Amino acid sequence: MNTDHRMREAFQNAPLIPLYEHSKFILISDCHRGNGSSNDNFLKNQHLYFAALQYYYNLGYTYIELGDGDELWENRSMKQIVEVHSNVFWLLSKFYQEGRLYMLYGNHDMVKRSPKKANQWFSSFSCPSGNEDLPLFPGITFYSGLILQDQKQRRDLYLTHGHQTDFLNSRLWRLSRFLVRYLWGPAERMGFLDPTSAAKNNKKKRRAEEKLTDWARMEGHILITGHTHRPMIGTADAPFCNTGSCVHPRCITCIEVCCRRLTLVKWTVNTRPDRSLYVAREVLAESVCIDSYAKQSPVS
Repeated sequence: MNTDHRMREAFQNAPLIPLYEHSKFILISDCHRGNGSSNDNFLKNQHLYFAALQYYYNLGYTYIELGDGDELWENRSMKQIVEVHSNVFWLLSKFYQEGRLYMLYGNHDMVKRSPKKANQWFSSFSCPSGNEDLPLFPGITFYSGLILQDQKQRRDLYLTHGHQTDFLNSRLWRLSRFLVRYLWGPAERMGFLDPTSAAKNNKKKRRAEEKLTDWARMEGHILITGHTHRPMIGTADAPFCNTGSCVHPRCITCIEVCCRRLTLVKWTVNTRPDRSLYVAREVLAESVCIDSYAKQSPVS
């Protein structure tokens, strides 16, 4: 079973979300929210993420998470993750209550595809400032893929996590989880990098991105994923984009979809002349209209 088959499978029953001229979506991937321990890679950027989330909530964006939102290979308890990052989940719940939140699953949180797990973990959460549980994402479904269906020129955006390029991370994800949890996780704490990870192995990263680009060309789609953690905006010849991640050393990256344009953005901490710190939004790549991705006929 090859990449092409796994990618087609990811979009087989994908929801179709209308994309209008005035639509605003924020695409974020690979948060890897953890349990607050030294292994929680999200911890160092949690304030950047929350500030960005507030910005997009106040401006009326719809939030779409492209998988690996929570680190469920290294951690067993989703409840601990929600408790540690309760402020983040509180704000995400406000998006959800207003119908402005969609969640995909990736290889590191594949277990979310189970309706039973989703209902068990995400129906409610305990607010630290109160005694009662509050609704979180009651009735939520985590998808393998999602399609933003363009209502003007039919330049649809195909969204998925991107782990489908790797048989080990897709079909054998339980084995990968075991290796990360009991082998590579402890090894990383001693300074070794996981050679099986597309985010940490440049050779695997390039190979995954080449496969995703080839699939986008072959199918004639604009494809947006995460997984490799390398942010990029595609071109007409290579219609593949990547949101990057929220676990970069000093920033988080994401893709804004606004007025049928794609903008690659970085959120980071900057310093004013008086040496005070502030959270800054920086455009990494010039905004691109989706019409510039010339519609191609699928390769037979």
